[in-house]
Amino acid sequence: MDKFFIEGGRRLEGTVAISGAKNAALPAMAAALLTAEPVHLENIPRVRDIITMGKLLAHMMARVETPEVPPTQFIIEAKTVTDAEAPYELVRTMRASILTLGPLVARFGSARVSLPGGCAIGARPVDLHLSALEKMGAEISTAHGYVEARVPNMGRLKGAHIHFEKITVTGTENILMAATLADGETVIENAAREPEITDLVELLRKMGADIEGDCTSILRVRGQSKLHGAEHSVIPDRVEAGTFLVAGALTGGELLLTACAPHHLKTVIAKLGEAGAEITEETPTSLRVRASKKLIAADVTTEEYPGFPTDMQAQYMTLATQAEGSSVITETIFENRYLHASEMSRMGANISIDGRRATVWGPSPLSGTKVIASDLRASASLVLAGLVARGETIIDRVYHIDRGYERIEEKLSAVGAHIRRGQ
Repeated sequence: MDKFFIEGGRRLEGTVAISGAKNAALPAMAAALLTAEPVHLENIPRVRDIITMGKLLAHMMARVETPEVPPTQFIIEAKTVTDAEAPYELVRTMRASILTLGPLVARFGSARVSLPGGCAIGARPVDLHLSALEKMGAEISTAHGYVEARVPNMGRLKGAHIHFEKITVTGTENILMAATLADGETVIENAAREPEITDLVELLRKMGADIEGDCTSILRVRGQSKLHGAEHSVIPDRVEAGTFLVAGALTGGELLLTACAPHHLKTVIAKLGEAGAEITEETPTSLRVRASKKLIAADVTTEEYPGFPTDMQAQYMTLATQAEGSSVITETIFENRYLHASEMSRMGANISIDGRRATVWGPSPLSGTKVIASDLRASASLVLAGLVARGETIIDRVYHIDRGYERIEEKLSAVGAHIRRGQ
């Protein structure tokens, strides 16, 4: 099992190119199931979750090509699906497998998808997806760890009025895709507004979908009888960009991030600025972070977009360990997303957890030790901690970080970090 070995105390300087967003690429790949024509996707990161989704689509007998040039391209052609099933063996590590449910039912009238796995950060039930599909006419059953959905007489889903009781990103994406082939109009209220959803809307429009309400909490979809192929480049990964902004600030360095989307990071940039990092927008697609003064404590509360993202909470906690004063971090999205705190405490961090609230006192001198990654973003926070710790930090189970960060050790090494992958 791969590990990261990090020698801390190095100032990071240089340029980092941000990869495409995994959380935009996965629904885009699932959307290819909505048409028999090829869908060409660009700026796809080669991370573990993407590879798993590619294997899943290939299992369903879709043609999945990954050309060497450019290495970020995927070509998916689902002329037909002979096995509309997402088996547990393929999707047990990836929650995004549920995104195949809506497209499969909408186009083929039936689907069988394993209840998804992924990070151990708390309950992420798919009930909202299923109740919405039922309103659209699907018959739903769950048994033996699988969700089965079927449209009576293999007909079409029906347009419906969907109001999500709780904002759900994957639920919004799933029903949005399903609605593009439904008979009639679907209105989705209390929809998530993440940039990844807007990116999916843009792809679906290129495929012939009729959608209104971009960037709002109400999406209106007029179903079409069929969709066609398209070409689309997914947006940059805002969480990877945020992680490198923290890395630059933490290590007292200066990093230029290219191929990013600063307008997707306004809340993160504002909070890091409040904590003492100097971040400037060099161009519409680049950001520079400098550590021009000492870090100071600043409270943060995670919220749905456009609020501070839960996927940046763990990285911000690492920053808080090096800031002067006490920072209160409140996690409102997931109930079990502080698993990294105990590992940071073993490195010398002063952190107290009370339910969904964490208090971090700093600055704390961190020292390298052996730690275990529990989920994707926790992995990133431990890498960041290793960058500023004295001595060697060994991070086990880095397959978690491989799910969402493309060659992170290579990118960090290129800007001065002493990090290597090994057994």
